[in-house]
Amino acid sequence: MTDARRSAHPDDGAPHAPGTPCWVSLMVRSPDATEEFYGALFGWEFRPGPQQLGPYVRALLDGREVAGIGLLPPDRHLPIAWTPYFASADVDRTAEAVRSCGGTIGVGPLDVADAGRLAIGSDPSGAVFGVWQVPAHLGTAVTGVPGAPAWNELTTFESASVAKFYETVFGYDEEPVVCADFDYVTLHLDGRPVVGVHGAGGAVPRDRGPHWTTYFTVTDTDDAVDHVLHLGGQVLDPARDSDRGRVATVADPEGARFRLLQSPR
Repeated sequence: MTDARRSAHPDDGAPHAPGTPCWVSLMVRSPDATEEFYGALFGWEFRPGPQQLGPYVRALLDGREVAGIGLLPPDRHLPIAWTPYFASADVDRTAEAVRSCGGTIGVGPLDVADAGRLAIGSDPSGAVFGVWQVPAHLGTAVTGVPGAPAWNELTTFESASVAKFYETVFGYDEEPVVCADFDYVTLHLDGRPVVGVHGAGGAVPRDRGPHWTTYFTVTDTDDAVDHVLHLGGQVLDPARDSDRGRVATVADPEGARFRLLQSPR
């Protein structure tokens, strides 16, 4: 895991290169309470977004879009989880590639107002992700500052076959971590690290299965953990130092898990 940066400067108006993580979105049962939680934790403000999939808002940090929150349809019994979206120049072709490589497409491809065209699918291990073709809305407009997404990491049973799936669909190159007891692959795009794949074997949670986790940048992980608890969230893995910074795994009041990352000073 590392602190990836955008392929383009936030102010240059350029879309994300195909394969780049370009958005994170959360579908919940109580959007108002969720907005209150993340607004207090990260300083987000909100404005209405596309409504094709139901009520939806875009979260803004200092006026720049960083994430989306929507209403989970009551007839869908799905896990409450942050979902990363990957940029595509042609969502329909990417959706076909997902299917031909053993994945599935559960939603779309479909047009979403002026935000572009998207699809939501899962890889062969069952981890859910999105694909986004962007004509106007550029996706996450800022990274590397407190409250913004910093990294996306896949936890799955083993890294090799699943990493190959994403490499084939999105054109990544891989860089395995050489360690006898740690199965981890970093996927690169044009020489830049963009996502990580962690093969956790039997440690993959039975109640979740393979899944993506989004890291959000914070100024101080320990303070952010205290804030999560104060706001009604949970601490799943206490703050600890790693070679990438100080990290903690937490969950919001509806159970959506995410990680807090304080980069090394």
